[in-house]
Amino acid sequence: MTEFDSGPADEPTIFILVGRVWEQPGGGKDAAIPVNIILQAADDDSAVRISLQTLSEEGYVEAELDQIGVLTEEPDDPTYQSAYADALEGNVAVIAFRD
Repeated sequence: MTEFDSGPADEPTIFILVGRVWEQPGGGKDAAIPVNIILQAADDDSAVRISLQTLSEEGYVEAELDQIGVLTEEPDDPTYQSAYADALEGNVAVIAFRD
């Protein structure tokens, strides 16, 4: 398990995970949908577990998570600002980049 310095103890840790998902089993590279997931979690293991559960609940049948990091401040991009605000409220934000 990796430990992250997320700042003061009273601030929640907001994770961002980057990966790919598939809506059909065995879809291959061309069927992959890039995703970013922003959520609040106690640690990186919890962030991965919650992310995979949320993706499954949203109907994705396969997922590969490539990177995990901590957001230490509110993002500048409006798409991520909304997702960050959702994460601060305890929700899981899944941003799917579809063509």
